[in-house]
Amino acid sequence: MNKILKAAENYAKSVHGHEGSGHDWWHIYRVNKLACSIAIEEGADSFICSLAALLHDIADEKLNGSEEEGLQKVQRWMRDNDVPAYVCTEVLNIISTMSYKGGNTVPMSSLEGRVVQDADRLDAIGAIGIARTFAYSGHIGQLIYDPDIKVRSNMTKEEYRNGRSTAVNHFHEKLLKLKSRMNTSYGKQLAARRHEEMEHFLAVFFEEWEGRR
Repeated sequence: MNKILKAAENYAKSVHGHEGSGHDWWHIYRVNKLACSIAIEEGADSFICSLAALLHDIADEKLNGSEEEGLQKVQRWMRDNDVPAYVCTEVLNIISTMSYKGGNTVPMSSLEGRVVQDADRLDAIGAIGIARTFAYSGHIGQLIYDPDIKVRSNMTKEEYRNGRSTAVNHFHEKLLKLKSRMNTSYGKQLAARRHEEMEHFLAVFFEEWEGRR
């Protein structure tokens, strides 16, 4: 199992090593660390959680022609690296259902899925989440903030991916909603502090925006 996890780590590094949108290798590293910590607290299968965390962004549709193409890539890699069939099935199920997709998420069907989804969501909030939000917005050419661009709600996946928004709007469209959508008790505990960090940041941001600070 350690050999498989080391190979998955090297594979993720080769794919995400120079990615500049906040979905780089270090995002994978942090999600893996969080997933392992939550798995221990929640009694989940640490091997499945770690492998899914290491491979979860390989299938990202932003890096492939489609989500299906990305999942096939993950499936081939696991087959070529002698991952047990039952693990392959679980990892593919986790990866294919854990994404936010505008809030239209499918409930995770396993404890391991809930663990990995929580780990990924935790890396989207707090101090790291703030930094990643602005890195990604700069990467795709979004403004930091524009009061004339209103916060969106009830988005389709396509609207969420491609609609007009700003970095600050993203907090309201997604990040501030994540605390209430955590799955596990330990994930909720970690999310509470990170949520407070974002609320504090936004309060300071708007004070500075209006020249009051």
